[in-house]
Amino acid sequence: MRINLTSIFVDDQARALDFYTGVLGFMKSRDFPAGEYRWLTVRSPEGGDTELSLEPNANPAARTYQQALMSQGIPATAFQCDDLDAEVKRLRQHDVRFTMDPTTLGPVKVAIFADTCGNLIQIYQPLG
Repeated sequence: MRINLTSIFVDDQARALDFYTGVLGFMKSRDFPAGEYRWLTVRSPEGGDTELSLEPNANPAARTYQQALMSQGIPATAFQCDDLDAEVKRLRQHDVRFTMDPTTLGPVKVAIFADTCGNLIQIYQPLG
């Protein structure tokens, strides 16, 4: 058993695709109609099989969950990077809003930003 697909709720799939590809640098993997929405996934250009589904938060339970995480400052997911400080600098050049500047927490350095689609995202770099 392995993880090949995980998802995140977004309040606007088109805006999410623009942010996750144009700002974060992921590649669009799948994009086809699924009822009134889209089956929309992105993946890392650095390889691997795992895809991130940009799921519409149209279900009231999904929207409530997403809003609760945001209001409590809890990231919806986390992405690993090799150089956190360089990544934060790059994202700030795209006017990404950080809610937590790079901070060392034990064996990792982390930062948290808003994805413009209703979520907080943590990025982290393992130390050592």
